[in-house]
Amino acid sequence: MEYKAKRSINSAIIYFFMIVFGLVAVVPVWIMLVNATRTTAQINSGLTLIPSVHALDNWHILTHRDFQIWQGFKNSAIISVFSTVLTVYFSALTAYGIHVYKFAGRKILWGVIMVLIMLPSSLSFIGFYQFMAKIHLTDSFIPLIVPSIAAAGTVLFMKQYLDSVLSFELIEASRIDGAGEFLIFNRIILPVVQPAIATQAIFAFVASWNNFMTPFVLLSSTSKYTLPMLVQMLRGDIYRTEYGGIYLGIAVSLVPIIIFYAFMSRYIINGLTMGSVKE
Repeated sequence: MEYKAKRSINSAIIYFFMIVFGLVAVVPVWIMLVNATRTTAQINSGLTLIPSVHALDNWHILTHRDFQIWQGFKNSAIISVFSTVLTVYFSALTAYGIHVYKFAGRKILWGVIMVLIMLPSSLSFIGFYQFMAKIHLTDSFIPLIVPSIAAAGTVLFMKQYLDSVLSFELIEASRIDGAGEFLIFNRIILPVVQPAIATQAIFAFVASWNNFMTPFVLLSSTSKYTLPMLVQMLRGDIYRTEYGGIYLGIAVSLVPIIIFYAFMSRYIINGLTMGSVKE
């Protein structure tokens, strides 16, 4: 009886913290959705958890203040999708090369990757902009997509995943059967690391979709603005800022992230059961 009582207490404590952490995660999102249905005056009057009836008015503000929402969706989708594909594919390829091939300088290369992970990206931002300006690639999607190939954190994650699941016997058997190195990677290794790819694809997509500073610095044409940049344009001076429209724009910008997460999470679950290698 005493053991059952302690177990019940422990379960109650666990459930309590789960509920608290769940509220901490959900309540801010709910407040954002509620504010998306309120006017600026209502938002300035105070906080509430009850939705209002001005969502259509805020939508009108979004679409009638030179807010090209569909153009912003298109631009953000182009940048996010291509950068995500480049990030996960080339990071997996790099991790596979470091994991499988015993070449000279392998440990030095891995050490450089570890150093790059520890360095804040802001250190190279000014130099990156100057370089892009020198080769005339500002106001273009190219500097927002191509540098995604070099993602040290993703390489680390992929390398650790390969260390835990990849069997060298599988690679040797494929080579004996006559498969080339790229065929082995694309047809055999990628399905094995599918859960890791899906996980990193979610992180890469969300980071690229929500990225504001880099596009803000590099892009100058309004037609190339991403969705976060367009939402920022709704801010005027303190007397003209439409907070309801801003909240609605933020809420709308979250929809692709939720859809992408729902789509990729299925591959994480499937990969955990199908991507393992049996000895």
